[in-house]
Amino acid sequence: MKIVDATLFALQIPFVEAFAHSVRSRSSSDSIVVRLQADDGTVGYGEAVARPYVTGETVASCLEFMERALWPAVQATDYAPWAGQDAIAWLGSLALPSDGDNSTTGVVAWNAARCGFELALVDCLLKSAGVSLGELLPPRHPVTYSGVITASSVEGAVKHAKRFKQFGLPHMKVKITGEADRERLAAIRAAVGPEMSLRVDGNGAYSVEDAIATCEALAEFHIDSAEQMIPRGDPQELATVQGATAIPQMADESLITRADAEALIEAKACRGFNLRLSKCGGLGPTLAIAELAQAAGIQMQVGCQVGETAILSAAGRHLAAYLPEISFCEGSYGSLLLREDLSRRPIHFGHQGLAKPLKGPGLGVEIQDDLLEKYAQQVISLSAKAV
Repeated sequence: MKIVDATLFALQIPFVEAFAHSVRSRSSSDSIVVRLQADDGTVGYGEAVARPYVTGETVASCLEFMERALWPAVQATDYAPWAGQDAIAWLGSLALPSDGDNSTTGVVAWNAARCGFELALVDCLLKSAGVSLGELLPPRHPVTYSGVITASSVEGAVKHAKRFKQFGLPHMKVKITGEADRERLAAIRAAVGPEMSLRVDGNGAYSVEDAIATCEALAEFHIDSAEQMIPRGDPQELATVQGATAIPQMADESLITRADAEALIEAKACRGFNLRLSKCGGLGPTLAIAELAQAAGIQMQVGCQVGETAILSAAGRHLAAYLPEISFCEGSYGSLLLREDLSRRPIHFGHQGLAKPLKGPGLGVEIQDDLLEKYAQQVISLSAKAV
């Protein structure tokens, strides 16, 4: 099957309320949606979320790499439909580049760009065959989502914690910044009681010494994991933090490529991996990293990108349901965070964080093209580009 048309939509969808952590505060999404059309008329959708402080990609550089490197590769390929073979093998056969000349760009890997095209291909090829991603990645268990409390005042954090508890969510993650961390966690723990699972996320805001001290100060609040306390760098530094605290350390920005996963495992740097599709390069690379984690006894969390639409949320739900065991799952906020989501039917999680499996063809969501047009800040048509 040949892909004959591609359109990139750089979106900006307002949030219901701002979301903040130690690196950035956001009031709208900035996803890039990739729409591909096959020669049989089937249309598939993928999504990329570029984060310069994660993979090094920006919206502008992501669009440029998609046009310069990914679209020519896709346009030149004759794709085979899935015919029941191993999921990683078939996804790997899509053969999408995620590397390039990064010497002057500061890009770790073009994983967001790759993810956008990979998901669009998967959606398109599976739809053409009338197959759901849930057949390629059959669900093993229900998916339960976490709440995330942004970097806000103590009063704001308690307000959100009480709301999540009322909604019946079993676990929450708290963004911390190094300012009033203990005060915020004490107030949140008092608000939600002893049963609620709490974890923290530093987004790389701490030095090794401060990360250790912060974990020691927060340990009394029974923290189930501390995510990316220090900046991406030498895995031995994260191993130093892990060795000094009983709180399991979870790698996020330190885990972008398969080589990262191998280095973290070799250094015994952490006890958990946060798997995010746009960060790790799509379903194929993420599943490969998950295999390494499982073999090494590393816990897995399926994370999300703030502001992602129903496209990435759907792919993340399929991934979370398929993996043998995950400790936590994030995402599927949909219209709970976005003023409007792109799917015709809402897919956000419900009471107690529970979410139904998606069974429709492809990713299992029906995307509204009129909303793509409504929220697009930039539209790039690639269909006329020569191979």
